[in-house]
Amino acid sequence: MTEKNQRRLRKDYECLEQVVGCKWSVSVLMAVKGGTDRPGALERTITGISKKILSERLRKLTAYELLDKKKFNEIPPKTVYSLTSKGEMLVNIIAQLHELDSNE
Repeated sequence: MTEKNQRRLRKDYECLEQVVGCKWSVSVLMAVKGGTDRPGALERTITGISKKILSERLRKLTAYELLDKKKFNEIPPKTVYSLTSKGEMLVNIIAQLHELDSNE
């Protein structure tokens, strides 16, 4: 493996660790996959998450291109989140890991 490929792989692992290693990221991704798409509804759905942490996680997951953010120009303002194709792939991997764990 070339040094360039090793650096890229290391960067990918670091990104994955930051996303999956965070206490709330998986909960947010799973809630969005389950159909909850607005910040207020996510806050009510994910037990124990604060508004500040939810906002931070939504920003990070959007920056990692796992969530797509769509703003509607209406009053009151409306924001909707959805999984990107990368987000779908990660959620499917997480579901498979959960399935492995529940088979033991």
